[in-house]
Amino acid sequence: HSSPVFTPLYFPHQFPGETPFSTNYGRPAQDVSGVQAKEMMGSPLTSLKWKFPIVLEDPQRPEIPFEIHYPLPSDSVAALCGENSIYVEVKEDFFGTGKPLMSSGFSLGGCAPTGEDPLANVLAFEYDLHDCASTSVMTDRELVYLFSLIYTPQEATHNRPIVRSRAAIVGIECHYPRAWNVSSGSMLSSWIPYASTSIAEDLLVFSLRLMTDDWRFERTSNQYFLGDFMNFEAAVVTYHHIPLRIFIDQCVATSVPGFHAVPGYSFIENKGCLVDARLTGSGSMFMPRTEMDKLQFRLESFRFQEDTSETVYITCVLKVAAVYSSTSVENKACSFTDNRWVSADEDDRVCGCCESTCVATRASDPFSKAQRWDTATIGPISVKNFAQM
Repeated sequence: HSSPVFTPLYFPHQFPGETPFSTNYGRPAQDVSGVQAKEMMGSPLTSLKWKFPIVLEDPQRPEIPFEIHYPLPSDSVAALCGENSIYVEVKEDFFGTGKPLMSSGFSLGGCAPTGEDPLANVLAFEYDLHDCASTSVMTDRELVYLFSLIYTPQEATHNRPIVRSRAAIVGIECHYPRAWNVSSGSMLSSWIPYASTSIAEDLLVFSLRLMTDDWRFERTSNQYFLGDFMNFEAAVVTYHHIPLRIFIDQCVATSVPGFHAVPGYSFIENKGCLVDARLTGSGSMFMPRTEMDKLQFRLESFRFQEDTSETVYITCVLKVAAVYSSTSVENKACSFTDNRWVSADEDDRVCGCCESTCVATRASDPFSKAQRWDTATIGPISVKNFAQM
């Protein structure tokens, strides 16, 4: 018997285009998904119609210029001064907004209108020069009668405590040369000063504003970053009042509106001592006073440690005193700088009590009985970390 012959099994050299383990021995491999596959399935394959969706880009919003329109003064009051009386006309569209106000909201020093033109929407007041809480001021050449046209907002609807307008006072003056006798009554040489009358108190308007870094304009943004200085300006409009000097009795920072809200941080206290720099080593301070009816201070920005709202409300108690009265332990603006207390009014002696309790040591100024104060709040002020930009 002849021995069996074993033919060696081998794989031919792979040509370009072939796959490994091809059995075509050098011939190009057939695509099983090609023609033969089509014939096997009996019908040709159709191409896919599905495509990936196209993601549309967000349309670019055009930059629209925006400017806050502040109301302009309206020419809505006219006055005629007679020999013995005053005649005043007031448009019911008092603020020039196109919306007439309720006539019951107007008075001339407490006196009601004496007439009304319903077609022109005009109210009329006609009273004697000595009526309607008028006051008189005598100068070297003139005798001046002072009146106040007062508008008090009325409730918008019955039993609904909301209003759609703001209170306003318009000062009206009647000037007469002193050579004329404008009244049949005798003139008293000891006339009551205008500052001591109740109407004078109603003519004081307090304000508290955030200012730009150069102190020239009101700041339009309430956003700050930790480390920034917030510039505040307290002011009073005196109208026909005697010259006044404004002071800040106390200031409190809170995370929500309210003078006694919690948490709270009192940084001006003891009748005008700015203690923030004394307590924390900050650069907070009163600025040197340049105008008697304004008082400026800067406060280094901060946040409440346990609060996550990033907002701060500043509430201050503002008051005024007559300019002719000197500063005192009750009326002062003191800062702690260079390890000592200094005054914004260049009278550092009044600041000596800031380390203890400031109590008056002498009789109060005669003006103190007519002294006025008010509370002003700014907020919310946003204070962020620089890393949160």
